Amino acid sequence: MFDGVHLGHQAVIKAAVQSAQRSGGVAAVLTFDPHPSRLFRPDDPVRLIMDRERRVAALLRLGVAAVIVQPFDAAFAAIDADQFLPRLRADLPALHTVYVGENWRFGRGRRGDVTLLVAEAKKLGLHVVSAPRINGDGEPISSTRIRALLAEGRIDAANVLLGSAYASEGVVTPGKRLGRTIGFPTLNLPWAPDLRPRLGVYVVSIQRADRSDQALRGVANYGLRPTVEVGAIEPRLEAHLLEPHCPYETGDYLTVEWLAFIRPETRFTGLDALREQISKDINSAKNWFGC
Repeated sequence: MFDGVHLGHQAVIKAAVQSAQRSGGVAAVLTFDPHPSRLFRPDDPVRLIMDRERRVAALLRLGVAAVIVQPFDAAFAAIDADQFLPRLRADLPALHTVYVGENWRFGRGRRGDVTLLVAEAKKLGLHVVSAPRINGDGEPISSTRIRALLAEGRIDAANVLLGSAYASEGVVTPGKRLGRTIGFPTLNLPWAPDLRPRLGVYVVSIQRADRSDQALRGVANYGLRPTVEVGAIEPRLEAHLLEPHCPYETGDYLTVEWLAFIRPETRFTGLDALREQISKDINSAKNWFGC
């Protein structure tokens, strides 16, 4: 799946890219959509760190020439492990080498492992490179581990394993202007991830999604706004810039990078208490940035 495109994924892909560059070949990534759990346990699927578009974009940034998105449906899931490589070779006649992580499983019932992959590759004259797992803080880096960190609000630890800042994107939309009336104008960025990080207040940086401008420092609340909104069920992302002037306006498409967790979302007794806490949150963000 390459969900999150974390440091472990990057190690496998960079090895393939470097090999292709040395040999004059072409490196491509094969990924799936949707996640297999959508087929096998639709009532309790794995929640993804990245949607398909962001995942493909992240993979392309690693230098591959193409990303192949294979629909994961019942027919594909039924392919026996010993038939996987022949099918792949039939679709990609110039296939030379397959790069995988050492713990990769494939084929119906996840019967295939690297040992079987190597054996089947020899029959077809193909090569297999198995990359060892990358550890972080003494434990293997995995998407499952990163999902748990995001759910706990441990964004700094998640970013270390991802190899870059966890990010979200959205179009600035008009809000109720409540933040402006209490002295803290915000950018409202509708965003509905498959995997929700912990609700709360975060240190963030913000820039245009095309990265045509410099990232600006900010503080953001991702939550249900219990102090000012009753009965909300969908979290909202609202960001306040620490800069004196906001260059963004309604309709701008922005990227928000999540850098540190400040506190969980809280219901306050009124706007005065909320205003006081926001001031503290801004100071926390400024201290984090060292300003």
